[in-house]
Amino acid sequence: MPSSISGGKNRYRTEIDGLRGFAVIAVIINHFNKDILPGGYLGVDIFFVISGYVITSSLFGRPSKDFKDFISGFYERRIRRLVPALSVFVLITSIAICLFNPTPEKTLITGLKSLLGHSNLYLLSRSTDYFAQSTQLNVFTHTWSLGVEEQFYILFPFLIWFSGFGRQTKNGARNFFLAVGAMTIASLIGFLYLYQTYQPAAYFLMPSRFWEMSAGSLIFIGFQKRSSIEHSLEKVPPLLVVALMVGVMYLPMSMASVSTIAIVSLSSILIACLKKRTAAFQFFANPKVVYVGLISYSLYLWHWGVLSISRWTIGIHWWSVPFQVALILGLAIASYRWVETPLRKGKWFGKKWITLMVGGGVLATLSGGVAAISKESISRKIFSGTYCKPFRYQTCTGVDAPHNSTTPFIGETTIQRDDCWSRFSVALNESKINQCTILPEREGLPSFFVQGSSYAHHFSPAFENLRRDYGIGISMSVDHACDLDPLLKKKNKRGTCKESNAARIKSLIDNSNIDDILFTGTTPYNIDKKSLKKISEIGRKNKIHVVYFSPIPRWERLPENIDSMCRSGTGEQWYRLKNPLDCTHKSYYSRQKYDNKTYKSFQILKEIEDGNPYFHVYNIHELLCNSTSCPSHINSTRIYRDNGGHLSIHAVREFISDDLENFLIEKNLLPQNN
Repeated sequence: MPSSISGGKNRYRTEIDGLRGFAVIAVIINHFNKDILPGGYLGVDIFFVISGYVITSSLFGRPSKDFKDFISGFYERRIRRLVPALSVFVLITSIAICLFNPTPEKTLITGLKSLLGHSNLYLLSRSTDYFAQSTQLNVFTHTWSLGVEEQFYILFPFLIWFSGFGRQTKNGARNFFLAVGAMTIASLIGFLYLYQTYQPAAYFLMPSRFWEMSAGSLIFIGFQKRSSIEHSLEKVPPLLVVALMVGVMYLPMSMASVSTIAIVSLSSILIACLKKRTAAFQFFANPKVVYVGLISYSLYLWHWGVLSISRWTIGIHWWSVPFQVALILGLAIASYRWVETPLRKGKWFGKKWITLMVGGGVLATLSGGVAAISKESISRKIFSGTYCKPFRYQTCTGVDAPHNSTTPFIGETTIQRDDCWSRFSVALNESKINQCTILPEREGLPSFFVQGSSYAHHFSPAFENLRRDYGIGISMSVDHACDLDPLLKKKNKRGTCKESNAARIKSLIDNSNIDDILFTGTTPYNIDKKSLKKISEIGRKNKIHVVYFSPIPRWERLPENIDSMCRSGTGEQWYRLKNPLDCTHKSYYSRQKYDNKTYKSFQILKEIEDGNPYFHVYNIHELLCNSTSCPSHINSTRIYRDNGGHLSIHAVREFISDDLENFLIEKNLLPQNN
């Protein structure tokens, strides 16, 4: 992960490599077991400080003929340092994870993005919570830090050159110090602001991490131009600083922002006061500790890959740790000896531009290969387990199957899954709607018109119970990714929502009777007010009751809070001996985050409900959430089929069905005598 020290020999400090070793060991311990060293992840922040110090040291006074020579030389060295080990890791790990993950596409995209230097931006775009347990299943999550460093490298050499610091001009050091100092302050303010408002951005973005790397840079400048600063910091006992750094790593997660600032400050001070003839220096300069630092880049790459694949397979246990540590060390040593060292120190092609082109070509070729592997047709051939795709088939077996299947069907009726779910057929039309309609068992009973997308159809077990207990009629008009939209604006990827909505709205108006019920809701958190008003007016005009379910909590995009093994039906496999991340694993979505995202939508829902006696809001979120969180389970039953908020069959049958029935009784929408 961090850069090597490659400046003049007189500026090489073996103890800095030892500090790297300390940092990477802290990270690895934390990733093995957070309870042993809760703040071990702060080792990454130590890396950032070291990188800033080392890069500034390596660029200061480096002889260059001109800017072109300076910048091409810098990026040539970065390619030599970072690309070979990363490329080998991504290639091998991409193939390895396909053996155990039946749906590796998003994981492989993360690996591809890491080759291009922006996996941090990709993870941010997927709303990733780095500290969520299920992110451990993505073998490339840890490459976010490489993206931060590589984006730092885009900016930093330009600051070095154009400030004059790298060329040692008269005012170069002052210009550089002022520019970097101002950017450091802005970056720290941005970090603190984002940490309070949007933590993933504070964690993943380079601008909010710039201050950490620039701290190391400022320490180096202080040494060069203000010897009094160095002399003052030399008086600080380095062992005390190390003890404080370890202490910071035991602060609670609620103090993570304070911990980050503390560890960056202490790391900067340690670099300054770590002088010869001190006990701390002797420790960090010990050849064995230095060697751990020298292989820290490979250690950082491979440790996460080994641990992540372990979580997909045998898990991490007291008896497995020695084998996993041995494997991590073996892979890291092999990478350092046969990939990193020869390709970094060897003569490539003589000319810098050729090295740059070849390095870019390798990355492009490897990226294409990873993109190809990510395709389902190829990754499925590599997968070594038994694959079950419960979204399309109901033949899944094992502990995961009940949590996945949510296909719409009403037992002992003509409303069957393949016929009434237009994902597998043509778009909804009047003929198909009639085919998927059953009349009430006797005159005077209401009919339920279930219209919308998959977020409406996964309530089907509840309507099966209502049919059995009350004899109601049901018309199941559900279309993939097509919420009910009477304004005929919404489209899905096939562009068929307009046609589907026109057909079901016509069917509703033509076939409904007074006091029948339209059951619908919306996919996104943000409700379209105009469309909702139109729905409510259709209900009022035709004296049809509209039951509109509130937005369902969604674990957005990546399965960061609901593990993807359950989503894929892969809980029972030959390679999984005893894995703690199974379908009984509980996780949580923040209630505050849900409330913040749905605030405007609930204002709209309340306004319409208060003004229309035929419009009723079914607040399903109150069943799914408590005052602090929206959990993935009620008791031991998994609520969701996937990370997108689709409800599991068991949850609908065991909890939601009774809750919905009570709601309908409370609103006098069901017959009193069944």
